[in-house]
Amino acid sequence: MTITIHDVARVAGVGIGTVSRVINNSTNVKPMTREKVLHAIAQLDYRPNPIARSMISKRTGSIGVVVPFFTRFFFIEVLRGTEAALAQLGRDLVLYNVETNAQRDRYFTELPMHHKVDGLLILSLTPEDATASTFAEKGMPVVLVDAYSPYLHSLVIDNVKGAYQAVKCLIEKGHRRIGFINGIVEGNFKFNQANDRLIGLHRAFGEAGLLFEPELVLATEWNRQGGKEAATQLLSQKKRPTAIFAASDVQAVGVLDAARACKLQVPADLSIIGFDGIEVSELLEISTIQQPMQQMGQLGAYKLMELIENPQQPPELIRLSTTLIERRTTGPAPFMA
Repeated sequence: MTITIHDVARVAGVGIGTVSRVINNSTNVKPMTREKVLHAIAQLDYRPNPIARSMISKRTGSIGVVVPFFTRFFFIEVLRGTEAALAQLGRDLVLYNVETNAQRDRYFTELPMHHKVDGLLILSLTPEDATASTFAEKGMPVVLVDAYSPYLHSLVIDNVKGAYQAVKCLIEKGHRRIGFINGIVEGNFKFNQANDRLIGLHRAFGEAGLLFEPELVLATEWNRQGGKEAATQLLSQKKRPTAIFAASDVQAVGVLDAARACKLQVPADLSIIGFDGIEVSELLEISTIQQPMQQMGQLGAYKLMELIENPQQPPELIRLSTTLIERRTTGPAPFMA
């Protein structure tokens, strides 16, 4: 015998409208009533027909995630958090990988029009103001993760504070010549993280009364080879840095490679600190600025589901903090004549 929503309503002692709201994860249900409905669903082993459900609710049950270069460690960790949260909420994840501006613009234009997904999580990409307005006009709920727009719900890491923590840690250990390996802007994407981390470095230098030395700052690819090449360039200077702050942990691994090639001991001759807190930093015992990547993905998903249920909420900015994790690659500044 096929179990219907009417059977669930009868066993739970509620109306079918209440059962529907529970199934669709509406917040407009009392906790005790929700518990009764969920118990009835489990007792009867009721399974809603997804096609009928989507026709009635005009929802797909899917969430779109637009992400640039999704094979990178940072995005993999954020996506893990997003996927876990959506699985818990009974929603499917549809991934839209972006590698070009044209691809990004096509997704931003087409997805709100066709409504193949119920909402969009956009990672590290900041839509133009006109695009943000289009999302609202088309009724597409959007949450930005690791990006900010005053017109959209945004969840960001305090990159300025994170870089400040890293550089201040090195300054407190006596380092004065501190190299910084930043990431380059790729594909003309509007990334703010690199700029924010440079601001954090300036802030720490200014607070300590240190002179900023442009020759100690290089921008390179956000990968191991880029980190190695930039570090090799910094370490070849006549008056080399005693510490290097890399804008990502993967770049910091490249700095370790360069130090070994230059026969420098870490941290006796050179201190190194990265940024992200990915697994490789723990395995290689690299000091780092840890950002809560999986938490970002989870909170973004929860916020988007909340927005889908209550679309009239005004845009909100949620700022998450970083944590300094000191490991074996940071130590006191060496004496250099």
